[in-house]
Amino acid sequence: MPVPTSSADNHRAHPPRYPQDDAENRLLENWQEAGHNRWAFSHMEEVTAHARIPAAPVPAQATLRLGALVEEVPDLVVRLEESYTDSLVILQRGELVAEYYRAGAGEYQPHLLMSVSKSLCALVAGALEFEKKLEIDAPVVYYVPELADSVYGEATVRQVLDMLVTVDYDETYVDPNSEVQRHDRSAGWRPQQPGDPSNTSDFLTSLRGAGNYGQRFQYCSASTDVLAWVIERASTMRYAEALGVYLWQKLGAERDATITVDNVGFGFANGGISCTARDLAKVGQVLLSGGQAPGGRVVSEAWVAEVFAGGNPEAMTGEGFTEQFPRGSYTRQWWCTGTERGIISGIGIHGQNLWIDPSQELVIVKLSSWPEPDTAHWHQLQTQLLMELTEAAARLS
Repeated sequence: MPVPTSSADNHRAHPPRYPQDDAENRLLENWQEAGHNRWAFSHMEEVTAHARIPAAPVPAQATLRLGALVEEVPDLVVRLEESYTDSLVILQRGELVAEYYRAGAGEYQPHLLMSVSKSLCALVAGALEFEKKLEIDAPVVYYVPELADSVYGEATVRQVLDMLVTVDYDETYVDPNSEVQRHDRSAGWRPQQPGDPSNTSDFLTSLRGAGNYGQRFQYCSASTDVLAWVIERASTMRYAEALGVYLWQKLGAERDATITVDNVGFGFANGGISCTARDLAKVGQVLLSGGQAPGGRVVSEAWVAEVFAGGNPEAMTGEGFTEQFPRGSYTRQWWCTGTERGIISGIGIHGQNLWIDPSQELVIVKLSSWPEPDTAHWHQLQTQLLMELTEAAARLS
């Protein structure tokens, strides 16, 4: 079994991030001072709020490069607009075959991935397993002993990957009393309230629940952040650094990705990544290539095969998903449709989707800004359009 970080590191919330591993280095009053400025001057996006300075003019009109899909899918452009699509990218057999960007967006515009970020986190875990730095059947506490008293104290890394841990965690995005909003507040996504944990690790160690390890699926954003904490310990890197080394730098990405961080620099792995639609499509291509990327292997072929094989449909409890896909399952932070085509998907609220059809080597990225985070109406519209695009691509190939 891989050896985790040193005993000294095990008393810290995370591996070293800042000079002298001192979280106070992030505070506004001392970032310009000696001993702090060496790190801060190259990480200003983590010190204070930022505005993006575009490298090229923002398109005033929607960008349409949809080719024959316009004829194959009725009212395609209207449906993209009505489903609040910000960008659409379609790859087939590794080639870019169609793009759409709304007015004010473009191919180099980064977009928040929300929970598609979870699928990327799992690929980093798979990369560490491939390099024998992570044992996924090991207990979570082997890497993160701070979680011993939490609901994750008896979980394995595999159970966290597959979200087979029962947690007292309400994922109701619009309820300010839900755990998911408390999680957001701890991570700096919302203003903190009295009594909130001060950062993500403090929030994760506070979670309790029945456990039911390995028995039933529970979609829980906290489980992804637990996985990211394990990744930090196994890699001895900050999560953002591990994401770069083990995935992003191998993709042949055209642009940097970003991830939001909490007040001690822990990346919000469950939903905080932003990147371009084109670069996200390259992530899908890695799976279609059996785990291989232009810059080297990311995960093993066996890892990819297990993702496409799907999880246990009997453990699936996501009623909205199984209404659309009765044989659907979840494994390694991917939604698996259980259809004949074997389609898998990374899904995020407000309409983010990384859709992969191995039967025709097809990747569809649809990034959106739905007015509501998570309703049956929007998911049905999205899934129907993705299915129609899939069938159209098959007819045209």
